Amino acid sequence: MPTKPLADLEAMVGDSRVTVEEFRIEPGKVEEFARAITAEDPVFRDEAAAAERGYDHVPAPLTYTQVGRFPRYTPADVDGKGFDLGFRPEYVLHGEQAYEYERPVAVGDVLEGTTTLADVFQREGGRAGTMTFAVLETEYRTRDGELVLTDRSTAIETEGAVDDESDPDDSASDAPDATEPDGGTAGSESAVPSTAADEFDRVRTAADLAVGDTGPTVVVEDLDRKQFVKYAGASGDFNPIHYDEPYATAAGNESVFGQGMFTAGVASRVVTDWFDLAAVSSFGVRFQSRVFPGDTVVATGEVVDVDRDSGTVETELEASTADGETLLTGTATAALE
Repeated sequence: MPTKPLADLEAMVGDSRVTVEEFRIEPGKVEEFARAITAEDPVFRDEAAAAERGYDHVPAPLTYTQVGRFPRYTPADVDGKGFDLGFRPEYVLHGEQAYEYERPVAVGDVLEGTTTLADVFQREGGRAGTMTFAVLETEYRTRDGELVLTDRSTAIETEGAVDDESDPDDSASDAPDATEPDGGTAGSESAVPSTAADEFDRVRTAADLAVGDTGPTVVVEDLDRKQFVKYAGASGDFNPIHYDEPYATAAGNESVFGQGMFTAGVASRVVTDWFDLAAVSSFGVRFQSRVFPGDTVVATGEVVDVDRDSGTVETELEASTADGETLLTGTATAALE
C-alpha cells in the first residue's frame, strides 16, 4: 500500500506541473537510444538517410521521450514524475504506456513536458494484493507551444512482488517496471535483430493492406544483463531492480529482469519497420510479463482494421519469448495515403 491515504491521492487528481524542461533532442543520444532498443535503422543516426526518407532532421524512435527522465531535464523542485504518490519503488509496476503523435520527435527539438495526474484508484489483485493505480498524462511541446506528442503512463503499486505465474486477470499488468527514475539494462553483443531496416519496403498506402496482413517480425536473441544496463544508460531508467541481483531478489523476484520499456522499444521496431515513422499517429502497450536474462524476444504485428477512405490502418502488436510467453500486447495506428 502507498504511504499516503487514497483520499490524499484522489485530491491530487487534475493537478499539473512541468516535469521536463529544456529537453534537447541530441543526435548522439538518439543514436544511442536506437541501438539500446536494437534498432539499426540508419534513419536514426544518418542525416543523409533521414533526408532521403523525407525528414528535415534525424527523427527519434517512438518511445524516445523516456530519455526525458534524466535529472538534467528535471526541474529542481520535481521528484520523479512530479507527484509524491507514496509508492514504494520496489513494488511499482508499469502497467500501460501509450503515445499520441502530432509529428515525430526530431533532432534539434527542445521540449517541455507538463504532466497531469489524470486518475488514481485502487482494486484488489489476488496474489498482488491491493493495487493502487496512478494514470499520468504528459504533453510535450516546443518552446513556441507546438504540441509534439502526448504520453500516458499507468503506474501500479502492489502489496508485494508479483510473479509471472499470477492470474493475468489479477492486474492490468504482470510485468514490473518501476516508473520512478530507476535501473537499467545493457545490450548484449548476442542480442542481434533478425532483420535490418532496409531489408524490406515500408507500406505507404492503405490500399496495399488488408485485415490479417502481418508486419515484419523482430527477434532479439539471448538477452543478458548488459542489454538491460545499456537501455538504462540510454533512457535514464536506473531502477536497481533491473541490474542489482541482491536488490531484485530481496524484493521477491527470482532475478533481475528487463525494463518493460525496453521490451516496448523492441516492439516499436515492428511499427517503424512496417510504416514510415511520420505516418504513425499512435503507439501503446500493455505489459503482461517480464523478460529475463537468457530470454529471446519475438515481436510481431497484424492489421485489424483498414479505412481506405481516410487511409487509417489499425494494428495489434505482441511481444513474446521464444517459448511463447506473452511479454506485452499493444496497438498502433498509421495514417497512410
